[in-house]
Amino acid sequence: MAEIRNAEETVLLARFTDYLKVEKGLSRLTVEAYRRDLNQFAAHVKRALLRVRREDVRSFLDRLFANRVDGRSVARKLSALRQFYRYLLLDRHIGSDPTLNIETPRQWKVLPKSLARDEVNAMLASKPSAAIRKNKNSAAIELRNHAMLEMLYAGALRVSEVTGVQLEDLKLEMGYVLVRGKGDKERIVPLGVPAQEALKAYLESGRPTLAGQRNSSLLFMAPGAHRLTRQRIWQMVGRASSASGRHASPHMLRHSCATHMVEQGADLRTVQTILGHADISTTQIYTHVALDHLKGEYRKHHPRAQGKKVANG
Repeated sequence: MAEIRNAEETVLLARFTDYLKVEKGLSRLTVEAYRRDLNQFAAHVKRALLRVRREDVRSFLDRLFANRVDGRSVARKLSALRQFYRYLLLDRHIGSDPTLNIETPRQWKVLPKSLARDEVNAMLASKPSAAIRKNKNSAAIELRNHAMLEMLYAGALRVSEVTGVQLEDLKLEMGYVLVRGKGDKERIVPLGVPAQEALKAYLESGRPTLAGQRNSSLLFMAPGAHRLTRQRIWQMVGRASSASGRHASPHMLRHSCATHMVEQGADLRTVQTILGHADISTTQIYTHVALDHLKGEYRKHHPRAQGKKVANG
């Protein structure tokens, strides 16, 4: 990875990352991603960051698309640049913002991938083999994995949120969990009956085995009460999705939860609250995801959708 190229830019970047953490309240992972994006941009442009022009930004974005970088990643990189140059403008390091009025290309409006309901059901219904069930430690891991899958889908949690859930955050008897999302913002996420039952089984028979003699405040853990890594959860979801015949990721379960709720008639404000979106415009994309479902329902139920004659009377 290329680095910012001189002392002045290094100092500016350090101050900018402090600004993101303290004033904007962004998470550590987001700040690190923005820093990587800025380093990548610095490696691309031929001039100092304080002298960047609008054509430099457009050239960078065009190169990303030419290299088939995912549209959402490109959008995040532009967001990093916008935040950086707005910060420089506010502190009067620059006289104009090179990211101003750069329109969002159509390619960025990539609809999030989600699973069909029967695919999710296949994932959640898969059972461990008899050999695994006989091994106490493996059985505990299976209980944990099933509880995590149920929670990922039921509450539309991000991976970082699942790994950070504390035991005290789970209010099982009340049917919800307290989640700390981006920028340490807290939200209450309801859990359905299947998720509650899976969590109850995990707490009774899985978690004590994984914890052993050690104490931990975390709800989910690896054997020996160690913290689970994000990579481990991605691997677990990938393996579980083989039952549906389609490789899935934790984020696909999050998108699936939101999509299925909109398909069932949930209002966007409710979905926004559950997902922890700061802006409802982020949530509105799920109305497009559910559009095919709505069209299908319309064709099935509207008397003139198929060109049928309406009965007199």
